[in-house]
Amino acid sequence: MAIKSTIYKADINVSNMDTYYFAEHNLTLARHPSENEERMMIRVLAFALHANENMSFTKGLSTDDEPELWQKSLSDEIEVWIDLGQPDEKRIRKGCGRAKQVFIYTYNYRSALTWWEQVKNKLSRFDNLYVIALADDAVAAMAKMAKRNMQLQFSIQDGEVLMSDGYTSITIIPERF
Repeated sequence: MAIKSTIYKADINVSNMDTYYFAEHNLTLARHPSENEERMMIRVLAFALHANENMSFTKGLSTDDEPELWQKSLSDEIEVWIDLGQPDEKRIRKGCGRAKQVFIYTYNYRSALTWWEQVKNKLSRFDNLYVIALADDAVAAMAKMAKRNMQLQFSIQDGEVLMSDGYTSITIIPERF
């Protein structure tokens, strides 16, 4: 018998001074049995960083054809493709060919740095690719905020993120590789 996904609810408030986007979103997240809370919270962070009315979660780990999140236009073109971790070069090329912008949010900093050193020369030709590394301590702090029902605030300014759950606040500084 297959283990089912665990459902999380997140009410997030996004105040992005960099893009002048201010809104609330009610998210339902299915945490795959093989996904840990750190990775799930990175998905929430990526959503907040790119939040708009057309941003949505996909089937994620369940499919090879879709990223973790995407933003599609009204004509069903992929505008933003967001993946997590250290995807293989073929998957990144596919995303770069299908979307206007591709963002990879990588974590486990030391292994991410090694991975990037191995693939960056092959991927440097893609002007629409952005690889962002997240510090290990920030990812661990985000995981501690994970609850089945969450209320999170994201204040984004000058590329920095202040994330709060009402009890704890952390500053996340995404580093572009």
